[in-house]
Amino acid sequence: MSRRSYHHGNLKEALIRAALDLIAQHGPAGFTFAEAARTAGVSPAAPYRHFRDRDELMADVARRGFARFEAVLELAWSQGRPDPFTAFERIGRAYLAFARDESAYYSAMFETGVPLDVNPDLAAAGDRTLAVLKQAAEAICARLPPERRPPPLMMALHVWSLSHGVASLFGRGDAARRKLPMAAEDLLEAGVLVYLQGLGLGARTP
Repeated sequence: MSRRSYHHGNLKEALIRAALDLIAQHGPAGFTFAEAARTAGVSPAAPYRHFRDRDELMADVARRGFARFEAVLELAWSQGRPDPFTAFERIGRAYLAFARDESAYYSAMFETGVPLDVNPDLAAAGDRTLAVLKQAAEAICARLPPERRPPPLMMALHVWSLSHGVASLFGRGDAARRKLPMAAEDLLEAGVLVYLQGLGLGARTP
């Protein structure tokens, strides 16, 4: 093994950083495993100490992204304080902020095509993020009579899909962001409001 690799106090972390830099520059499909090694300043063989192949490296980047994302959404939700609707709006804004400010992680999480069935840790990280949205959906649904409550998981998936669509099209932190005659946050808030009203929920249903 070349002495170059020993320059890094933590080779695994150097490779993660290199992957994030390359994603930011070229997108999640725009580089090879060898290029990640070169960007990290190590030999092409060095990454195999920690990762089986490029997919495994990308899965670890995505897993870390979901862990950060979960923490951001949990902080925004703040256990539904001061009320579920206010906290729900904060989640939407936090979602878009993450997509914009952590665009490399966001791309790794949603655009790499890494199969979840062979990456259980990644799948579990995504599920924990969804659980934050489901918890928020449960609190919102509790404002409706029991017979009119939609399944919280379904509602969480609907809101996630809407948030992801707005983030991917209009709230990105890279050159793929499309122009919009309003703030992405305003678009998402309006879409969620229409959705909630369709369920019979006003913005401040008592």
